[in-house]
Amino acid sequence: MTTMTLNPASHSSSDDRSLVLFRRMAWITIVAVYILILVGASVRASGAGMGCPDWPTCFGQWVPPTSEAQLPANYQEIYAARGYAETRFNVVKTWTEYMNRLLGVSIGFMILATALFSWRTRSHDPAIAKASIAAFLMVGFQGWLGSRVVGSNLMPGLITLHMLVALAIVGVLLYAVAQARRGIMASQPVTAIDRRFPKWLYIVLGMTILQVAMGTQVREMTDLISKLQGEQMRSSWIEAMPWFFYVHRSFSAIVLFSNLWLAKLLMTSLGLGHALTKMTLAMIAVIVLSVISGATLGHLGMPALVQPTHLLAAALLFGLQFLIWMSYRHARDAEASPRSLEVSA
Repeated sequence: MTTMTLNPASHSSSDDRSLVLFRRMAWITIVAVYILILVGASVRASGAGMGCPDWPTCFGQWVPPTSEAQLPANYQEIYAARGYAETRFNVVKTWTEYMNRLLGVSIGFMILATALFSWRTRSHDPAIAKASIAAFLMVGFQGWLGSRVVGSNLMPGLITLHMLVALAIVGVLLYAVAQARRGIMASQPVTAIDRRFPKWLYIVLGMTILQVAMGTQVREMTDLISKLQGEQMRSSWIEAMPWFFYVHRSFSAIVLFSNLWLAKLLMTSLGLGHALTKMTLAMIAVIVLSVISGATLGHLGMPALVQPTHLLAAALLFGLQFLIWMSYRHARDAEASPRSLEVSA
């Protein structure tokens, strides 16, 4: 690993403008990816995941039909021979899944645009362009994985992997944004930060990883129970849940109070106006949303409309904690070397 030292004062105005433009494009793209995660979760919760039983076409057409009459009379036999014995055209589910695919393709182009915007930031930090290009390549893998999800008739393990890759794309994009914000964080002093903060930050990061891992298992178990009992028995799904569901539910309180303590450390040492404190308070709001939605699922019969909200909250929590971690490191490194920014290459 080599180290390249950059002097912030030597950056040209064009470098500064390219960073601003990149950050704007990257933030728009990240928001769009989160919208896609929410839409994808809604598709899954509504049972529309197999609204299109083939990929990349939908019922063999690039633009799906609007009525069953537009399909061959024996289309159910055709798809039964392919392993989809219960395929039945439903215009709402078909077009819900189709719009989900169109949104995914659109976001792929947005990530490509983000990579193109990042190219002009190479003189500032090559890592920005490398991460942005990596995110675009990951989109290609995600598209292939989506085809495997459809081909497997929504195998739970593949669905979970599909979700984890989406989070990985978010993480890579956030890494690029954090690199582009190094100059901003250099103006946010952390000399007075509570010495316990770094340790607690790693603790809450570990807790989040553990909680998300348990959440994916709960989601897979929910899919299994729904297939066994059917949607009409949704209110009784909780009774069939294994022990780790209750651990997942109780652990959310520990996650909340641990992050509240983290926020307290920042508020008392850096104040409310510091960027790290603001991001941490936003993270607390997301955790509260996650706890409320989780409690609603657990106590009100697993309402389908709440499931996407709960998953989105988990994805937002991951993104915010990752950004807080990167931002803290950049602010700390800037103070350790006030006349330069050290960028690992």
